[in-house]
Amino acid sequence: MTNLILAAVAALAVGLIIGLLIGRSSQGATLRQRRAEQQTEELRNEYTRYQAQVNEHFMESAQLLRRFNDAFRDVNQHMARGANRLASDDEWLEELEQENRRARLTGASGETGDDNAEPPRDYAPKKDPAEKGTLDEGFGLTDEEKAKA
Repeated sequence: MTNLILAAVAALAVGLIIGLLIGRSSQGATLRQRRAEQQTEELRNEYTRYQAQVNEHFMESAQLLRRFNDAFRDVNQHMARGANRLASDDEWLEELEQENRRARLTGASGETGDDNAEPPRDYAPKKDPAEKGTLDEGFGLTDEEKAKA
């Protein structure tokens, strides 16, 4: 009977040791799993905070743009009221007509009436094909200056 009790106590001790080893090995996996879940939760919270910041940024931008548009509209209306109040339409039309007449007379408007007008050239045209061009070394020099060169 003592052998039986000793065998039972030994079996119990071996069972406890095996149980502790299995518990510790499974506890490591559970600990890793808990850490991974914790990191996942932290990332979710960080992402949620980021989304809130982005939403806040765009809401503030929309408010600022709305205020800017309102201010621009107010300035535009102010300028239109001032123009209506301060400038007479008849005077402006008369002044524009006079300016157009002056431009037509002086040719400042770009309409010279000459249909054979040529665009400006970036070189001096030759009158004779045998004539030296502007890129010639002796162009514009007198005969004495050419002899010295």
